[in-house]
Amino acid sequence: MNSIAVDYSELEDSDLWLLIRRDDEKAYTTIYNRYLPLLYIYVHKKLLNKQESQDITHEVLIYLWKNRLTIPENTNLAAYLFAAARNKAFDLFAHRKVEEKYITSLQNFIPTYTGTDYLLRENEIKKLIKNEIEALPPRMQEIFQLSRRDKLTNKEIAALLSLSTHTVDTQIKRALKILKNRLGPYFFLLFLFLEK
Repeated sequence: MNSIAVDYSELEDSDLWLLIRRDDEKAYTTIYNRYLPLLYIYVHKKLLNKQESQDITHEVLIYLWKNRLTIPENTNLAAYLFAAARNKAFDLFAHRKVEEKYITSLQNFIPTYTGTDYLLRENEIKKLIKNEIEALPPRMQEIFQLSRRDKLTNKEIAALLSLSTHTVDTQIKRALKILKNRLGPYFFLLFLFLEK
């Protein structure tokens, strides 16, 4: 096709897709403008959030251009774009639900306290966290304390203890995993109390 003489707005999606795969930016702009409002309406019906819907719509269309050579030539463009938009919307929706569920579980698990009750409760949680840190294997505990309490970098800890930075990094990750399992909903308070 001679792109100079062609009215892109009159072309079918399949023709525009072949041009896009040949790096034709004008063909891509035509598809972008053709599907931008349609995809936005489609996504917004699912998310009911203007900014998130705009973001997903742009991401899907930008992805199309960036991956034009890896997406099959015989792709039905409309079906592909709507499926990609739907999947991204569902992923975001699921992530949003997980966040809401986590926040709700924390609110249900940790009641609000005032005055003396609050201080007693805070001390109980501090003691729990302290006990769990002290229950870590000795070397792991030492590395964890140097990292989180004394604010040393992994490189500094490695030099101090004559270890590789990889070993230090692994030990800290293991410590965090153990503490997360043992502390449950209180895990997020770990770093707050280590600051004090």
